Amino acid sequence: MIQQKALKFIAENKSKPFFLYVPVILPHAELVVPEDSVFERFKGKFPEIPYKGVDSGPQFRKGGYASQSYPKAAYAAMVTRLDKYVGEIVTELKRQGIYENTLIVFMSDNGPHKEGGNDPDFFDSNGMYRGYKRDLYEGGIRVPTIVSRQGHVPAGTESDFAFAFWDYLPTFAELLDRKIPVKTDGISVLPTLLGQKEQKAHDFFYFEFHELNGRQAVVQGNWKLLHLNLQKKSVYELYNTASDPSEVHNVISLYPEKAEELKKIMQDAHTTDHNWPLFNEEKDR
Repeated sequence: MIQQKALKFIAENKSKPFFLYVPVILPHAELVVPEDSVFERFKGKFPEIPYKGVDSGPQFRKGGYASQSYPKAAYAAMVTRLDKYVGEIVTELKRQGIYENTLIVFMSDNGPHKEGGNDPDFFDSNGMYRGYKRDLYEGGIRVPTIVSRQGHVPAGTESDFAFAFWDYLPTFAELLDRKIPVKTDGISVLPTLLGQKEQKAHDFFYFEFHELNGRQAVVQGNWKLLHLNLQKKSVYELYNTASDPSEVHNVISLYPEKAEELKKIMQDAHTTDHNWPLFNEEKDR
């Protein structure tokens, strides 16, 4: 349904500037796809461990995920279907004659998930990076981005410049020569997208996650400080992601001054909000 609406939107707005956000939910838990030729292609191809989920009762469709006899095949079918959808959008833009004047950005909002019977390790979904969705290790927050615009974004190029979701608003504002209507921590990354050399960078990145006893992270250059288990007995971990991209070696005992420097950034970046209590701040002090 989302894909149908997206293609219809392109056709109806082809003659004027538009912004189209397509919140594709593939791949995702729960692992359910149509029983079509795509799914059949992958059934029996992988070693499967059937997932027993919630298929009836008061919690059906209200919590938990449905059972799936072929979780790996379903996941592969989801990725294949997503690839097909992206291709359909590109084809529609070309059919309407607006492909060359359209900036396409493809990204993920987090690392691979483990819910619903999914096995991200089997597909090596996070590569060398540690962690999954909900983690603040690189495997949970470092995701690839693909950008395309014919004649403007240099084809076949790669960049290791780090930016985040909150940078898209100022990026699109600069692209459209508009003022940013709200206060934001974001910066425009349009120079990077266009292959230009001059690009402002973030001083640091700050992350908060309120599940799993609360987590914080600060990334500054190659240094990364993690603050874990905030609601219980919290611990800090320090990594150098240049020499240790898989975050295997916690070097906080070797670089206590760097850890204290990043702790100060973490404390200043956190915003207290009684509606979103990250931890017992009085106790933490």
